[in-house]
Amino acid sequence: MKQYCDGGEAILEAFRSLGLDYIISSPGSEWSPVWEALARQKVNQRSGPSYIDCWHETLAVDMAMGYTQMTGRMQAVLLHAGAGLLQGSAGMHSAMLAEVPMVIMSGESVSFGEDPALSIEPQWYRSLSIVGGPQRLVEPVTKWATQAGNVHTLYEHVVRAGEFAQRTPMGPVYLNAPLEVMLQEWTPRQNPRRAPPPPKTRAKDSDVEKVAQLLIGARNPVILTDSAGRDPAAFAALVELADLFGIPVGGRAAFANYPKNQPLHLGTGIQPFLKDADLVLLVGCRAPWYPPSHKPTTGTIVAIDENPLKGTMVYQSLQADHYLEGEVATSLHLLVEAAKAAGMAAGKHADRRAGWQREHDRIEAAERAAEAKAKDGDTIDPLALVGALREAMPRDAVYVEETITHAAILQQHLRWSEPQSFFRAGGGLGQGLGTALGVKLGAPKRPVAALIGDGSFLYNPVVQALGASKGNDLPILIVVCNNGQYRAMQTGHLHHYPDGVAQAADMWHGVTIDGPDYAELGKPFGLHGQKVERPAELPGAIRNAMREVENGKTAILNVVLSR
Repeated sequence: MKQYCDGGEAILEAFRSLGLDYIISSPGSEWSPVWEALARQKVNQRSGPSYIDCWHETLAVDMAMGYTQMTGRMQAVLLHAGAGLLQGSAGMHSAMLAEVPMVIMSGESVSFGEDPALSIEPQWYRSLSIVGGPQRLVEPVTKWATQAGNVHTLYEHVVRAGEFAQRTPMGPVYLNAPLEVMLQEWTPRQNPRRAPPPPKTRAKDSDVEKVAQLLIGARNPVILTDSAGRDPAAFAALVELADLFGIPVGGRAAFANYPKNQPLHLGTGIQPFLKDADLVLLVGCRAPWYPPSHKPTTGTIVAIDENPLKGTMVYQSLQADHYLEGEVATSLHLLVEAAKAAGMAAGKHADRRAGWQREHDRIEAAERAAEAKAKDGDTIDPLALVGALREAMPRDAVYVEETITHAAILQQHLRWSEPQSFFRAGGGLGQGLGTALGVKLGAPKRPVAALIGDGSFLYNPVVQALGASKGNDLPILIVVCNNGQYRAMQTGHLHHYPDGVAQAADMWHGVTIDGPDYAELGKPFGLHGQKVERPAELPGAIRNAMREVENGKTAILNVVLSR
C-alpha cells in the first residue's frame, strides 16, 4: 500500500488549514487525487473534513450554502468540470447574491495525453475541455475565479481562496485545479498554519456618533431590514437598539431578523408608516422599496451594513444620507453605547413604544382573524396553511421558504422568536431543497421545514435531494404549496396587458402546471407522503409528517391550495 503525497493531499491539507467541516461534492473523474487523500486520512486516523456525496451540482452548492448560513462556517464544494460547473452555477449565483462564502473547485486537463510520463483519460480531449479554462464559465457568478497552475502553489492557492471568500463582501470563490497539477508529487509544509478567522470591520466613531445623535433627536424613527438576522448577534443587537429607542421593525424577510413576539415587530405591515418617518434605518437592507429612487418618505435615510452597496446588483439606489459600514452587530452595539453615554435612559420612549405595541397587536389580531376565517373554508387558502403550521409545528422549527405567489403571506404569518428560524432561498428557483438540507446538516437537532411552491419545486433536483436526505440522515418536512400554477406568469401578463386578448379569451401560456402527486415522489426512497385537500386535514397531516421526520425520514405534504 503506497502512501502517495501529491496535489490531492495539498488540497486536503489546505481544507484542514481552513478548518472546514465538509467536502460536499457532485463528483467528477478529476478528483481521484482527493479521494485517495481522503482514504489516507481515514486509514491514518487523521482529523479533517468529512465527505458528503450529492447527485447534483446545484444541490451540492446549496447544501454548502444552507450549512454556512446556519453555522457561520464556510465549506468546500467539489464539482465536475464543464457541464458540472454549469449545473452548479445556479447555486453559485444564489450564494453570490446572499454573500455566502465557499470554496468551489473543479479540474481539467492541460496535456490531453501528450505527456509520455503521465497517462490522462481521453474524455478531457474529446468532450470536457473549455476554451480559456473552466473558470470562464463561472466568472459572473463567483467573487473570483482562477486556475492553480502548479503543484507548488496549489496549497496556498486553496488557502487564499478560502480566506478571500470570507472577506467583505463574502461570496463563493472558484479554483480550477488541473489533473496534471493534482497528480504531481507535493512536499507538505513543515509548520502548516491554521488560517485565522476573517477580521470584523467596524464603522468610524465619528459616523457612529453622528447617527446616534440622529436617533436621539428623531421624532418618529423606523427600522427596515431584510437580512440583519443572518448573524444571530445582529438579531440580538437589533432587539436591544429597537427596545432602547422604541422603534418599530419591519420589511420583507430573507432571514429571521427580529422576534415576532416582540411588541415592536410590524413585518410587512410597517410600509404605511414610512411616509411619516423622519428617520429610517436600513439595517442589512439592500432593496428597501421599489422603484428604487422613489423613497416613500422625506425622512433621513441611514444605511447600516457591512457591505451596503452591492456589486452583484446591476442597479441599486438606497437613497442613503448616511452610512455605517461595518459588521452590523457591532454597529448596532456602538449606537446603543453612544446613546447611553449621551444620557439616553431605558424607558425614555415608553409612550412611543406603547403606541407601536398597539399597532403590533392590531396587525396580529388581523392576521389571526384572517387565518381563523380561512380555516372554515372547504378548500385550503394559504392563510389556513400558515395557521395550521402555527398550531402543529414545534416552536423551534426552522423554515426554508422558496415560493413566489405566497412569499409575502408566509413571511408575514409564520411565527418565530429566535434567530436562524427562517431562511429565504433566493436567486433563481431550484435552491430550496438543497438549502433546507444544508440547514439541517448545520442544525441536526432542530426540525426543518421546506415550504416550496409547486412551480419552484419542479425547478429543484428533487430525486437527488431525496437521495441526499436519505443517504446522509437529514430528515426534513417538505410542504409543496400546490396551486397548480405558475401564478407569477399570469400576474405579470395581466400587469402589462390588463385588457388584452389573453384576458378576454382566458388564454394563458406558461401558467398551468399539470404536475404529479408530489406526495408520491418519496415512495422509491421509502419516505412518507400525503396529499392534503381540506383545511381540517392540515394539523393532523403536519403532525403525522413530523412524527416521520422525528423518526428519521423526510416527509412530503402535497397541500392543494385554492389560490
